[in-house]
Amino acid sequence: MYVDSEVSRLRTVLLHRPGPELARLTPRNSGSLLFDGIPWVGRAQEEHDGFAEALRSRDVEVIYLNDLIAETLTVPEARAELTAGVLDDPRLGDALRAGVADYLADQPPEGLARVLVAGLAHEEMKPSPGSLVYAMLDKHDFVIDPLPNLLFTRDSAVWVRDRVAVTSLAMPARRRETTLTHAIYRFHPRFAGVKLLYDPTLEPVEGGDVLVLAPDVLAVGVGERTTPAGAERLARRAIGAGLAHTVLVVPIAQERATMHLDTVCTMVDVDAVVMYPNVAHDLRAWTITDTSIRPLRPFLEAAAEAMGIDHLRVIDTGLDPVTAEREQWDDGNNTLAIAPRLCVAYERNIETNAQLERAGIEVVRISGSELGSGRGGPRCMSCPITRDPLS
Repeated sequence: MYVDSEVSRLRTVLLHRPGPELARLTPRNSGSLLFDGIPWVGRAQEEHDGFAEALRSRDVEVIYLNDLIAETLTVPEARAELTAGVLDDPRLGDALRAGVADYLADQPPEGLARVLVAGLAHEEMKPSPGSLVYAMLDKHDFVIDPLPNLLFTRDSAVWVRDRVAVTSLAMPARRRETTLTHAIYRFHPRFAGVKLLYDPTLEPVEGGDVLVLAPDVLAVGVGERTTPAGAERLARRAIGAGLAHTVLVVPIAQERATMHLDTVCTMVDVDAVVMYPNVAHDLRAWTITDTSIRPLRPFLEAAAEAMGIDHLRVIDTGLDPVTAEREQWDDGNNTLAIAPRLCVAYERNIETNAQLERAGIEVVRISGSELGSGRGGPRCMSCPITRDPLS
């Protein structure tokens, strides 16, 4: 397990194939579960399978989060920890908590993994555990909330060299995601001995805000999801562990604060980014090293200097302001590099993909009409675990 850049040859990636948790979304709950639309689950699965196959066809090992969860749950300590995390919900009350505990105890690892991901609906608790809380729930309410955003595996963990930063997700609907990721990296035999760079008990940091620009350089976006305190904590830990000599902290404008950094900028070559032109030259960065915090300066300038290159090539989203705005909304900037000058992107971003190809970047196009309903592209949906060293 090793990742020291955004663009070196990808060898192993963690995905989550969408499943019954997406089928839990309704117009009534989609907003609180952070989805803009109600995806067609079958089509989303087809599109995701196409994404996974595109990676496999280029010799990338694809591993699935659901499999890792089920395998982790065979470890008694992990099962106890994850069950306790669900039962700790203060909404349950003692009687319902006891009923849920009995229900979960009866589940085999695969069944428990399904409940932890897809949630548990009121009507699935049969017979009634006989609690006032249960009686007062609407029949469409959840006893355990589903986790539809697990689709975006990048957010809950980021690898920096040979360490994994299990992040601290800011939004209440997503916080339980990192309990699963945290358990996987601590208890699954595949990751035995892996050291954690960050953990969910710390200040909010989300993986979509973290770019590994070069072997010794990180960029961390700060907005609604990742806080200044979280960015500072991650920077100090990465520098202190010798994983980076420079961390760029990039404030995201207030009107775009709900976005992650990777929705406006991703890398497609060792010296090239695809970037939303409306913000490309407005982004600024604080530069953190082991000895100083340098004042705000243009992000592109600070990044190039930290990376030891003359300049970062910028490939614009779209060709005009309207197209750029449309394609940024459709995750045109959210590309996943498989290797230098080779990336995965949604096929619907026609102009951005053409721009990439004119710049010498090969584009692997995938369908994303349903996958994109949660506002995330190929980078959001993937957590690289192993890349060839760039350094």
